[in-house]
Amino acid sequence: MTTAALLKPKTLQLRKIFPVIIVLISLSLIGTIYVQYSWLRTMLVDKHEEFRYKLIRGINEVGVNLMEQKNSLPSLKNYRVRPDFSLQAEQFRSELMRPPTIAQKFTEQEVADKLHKAFASQGLKEVKFEFAITSNVNLLSYEIKSRAFLNQVEDTASDRNLVLYYIFQPPSGSDLENLVPEEVMTVIVPNVKKVVLNDMRWMIVGAVFFTLMIITAFYITVNALLRQKKLSEIKNDFINNMTHEFKTPLATISLAVDALRNDKVAQDREKMNYFSSIIKEENKRMNKHVETILQAAVMDRQELTLNKVPLHVHNLIHEIMDNYKLQLEEKGARAELSLDARFDFVEADQVHFRNLISNLVDNAVKYSKDNLLIKIATYNTNKFIGIRIEDNGIGMSKETVRRIFEKFYRAHTGNLHNVKGFGLGLSYVKTVVDAHDGKIKVDSILGKGSAFNLEIPLIKDSATAETTNSHRHN
Repeated sequence: MTTAALLKPKTLQLRKIFPVIIVLISLSLIGTIYVQYSWLRTMLVDKHEEFRYKLIRGINEVGVNLMEQKNSLPSLKNYRVRPDFSLQAEQFRSELMRPPTIAQKFTEQEVADKLHKAFASQGLKEVKFEFAITSNVNLLSYEIKSRAFLNQVEDTASDRNLVLYYIFQPPSGSDLENLVPEEVMTVIVPNVKKVVLNDMRWMIVGAVFFTLMIITAFYITVNALLRQKKLSEIKNDFINNMTHEFKTPLATISLAVDALRNDKVAQDREKMNYFSSIIKEENKRMNKHVETILQAAVMDRQELTLNKVPLHVHNLIHEIMDNYKLQLEEKGARAELSLDARFDFVEADQVHFRNLISNLVDNAVKYSKDNLLIKIATYNTNKFIGIRIEDNGIGMSKETVRRIFEKFYRAHTGNLHNVKGFGLGLSYVKTVVDAHDGKIKVDSILGKGSAFNLEIPLIKDSATAETTNSHRHN
């Protein structure tokens, strides 16, 4: 049984569990948000009732206090006589003995101060209110009213304002009963919902904050699961690719060894050399794969060290293309060089920079079709040399272009394994470009080809260095 076959049950198990985990987390999140919302609504109702209860207690306190002070002996000083007043002596005496009303006994400011103090004692120091005192004989005739009371009365039809009443009346059976008309104090608290919400602001902020924390935690969890799923798929693909990559040379070496044990081959020097060369080549191939994997491990630990030296990009490109000459001829491919950059002197690590260009050319050859044409061009921009490596191969989809520099990522080609590799080449390319403070961009159209655009910083005084270098060669 192959390694890939052993990994399949685990992969399938993860694929089945993953949607269940996502659904459970989503339901938990929705339930938590709903509970928070319900709790806030309940708290809002409770706070509204608590606020109303405190207002009623404050108004009752003021009402009792006003009644106690009003029921004191009448005073001519507080009695307001009308200009057309004319009564007989008995009537005048009776009128003077009648207890004064709240409006006759207290001013608007005195009533307002008492309400402020009463509300402050209930913990409602900042509450705003309007009030009025009327006779229950004529509720539309205001004996005392605050300045903005009438404006708020017009808005009482809405649910924004809270309206409370207190009826002033002497105790039943007392001597003062029925001597004066009963009075009603109306208190209006505008925008009561806003007041209650303002009182709950820290609770609301706390609830929203912790809800956002829960959402963030769930997002991180789901994101981690997605990344874990992605890493699992990448690991499986990598193991599959590695199995294929090592299986072929091992099988070839095994056949070559069996052939060498044959007596006829052992007596034929030419055949011995042939099979020995096969073993050597396959061994080199395996070593190259091992080096690639080790190189990826080094990059993963961010241990890529550069030994930068001045070098000519054009010379390096010519050397690389000379090495690919036979490989291109075997595939019937062509290469066109348009090295038009005036300055090509850069400071780079010779080994890594060579591998960088080689990997891009190798990719063009790997992912090619009939009549492959590779175009390599150079040009100068401000302080950079641009290198464009273009091919007319199979191209890439937008999804592949977006993920092409991810480690171990390879474009899906179904169950075919006609293109060898671990998906490390372009990840290595990106790492080397970044290490040289350069830039890389990919343009690709599926079925038409791809183009890699590199920009590598020139040596600061590239023109002088170029001139000095040319004199040395001469």
